[in-house]
Amino acid sequence: MSSVATTFENVTAIAKANIYFEGKVISHSLFLGNGSKKTLGLIYPGKYHFGTDKAERMEITAGQCSVKIDGQDHLTFYREASFFEVSAKSGFDIEVPSGICEYVCSFID
Repeated sequence: MSSVATTFENVTAIAKANIYFEGKVISHSLFLGNGSKKTLGLIYPGKYHFGTDKAERMEITAGQCSVKIDGQDHLTFYREASFFEVSAKSGFDIEVPSGICEYVCSFID
């Protein structure tokens, strides 16, 4: 497993939350000094589907989840300090069985 970043310097944080699935998935956007964007979020128990515009790297910073990337036929389990990547113009199903899954999403150009 790879280590994931848990602190960021020289960022602009957007206070307005991105709220999905009736408040069960919540994130905040960060813009780094180099112009890149990340979101930091929480996923409460449940099953959700997300589409991607840009390619994404989802780093799990706490908790656990299972993910099925569009086009794959299997679920993969992720826990703290692990990550998965999703292609642009694609999507993924994510399931959090219990607790809260915390993540950092990086948008890959």
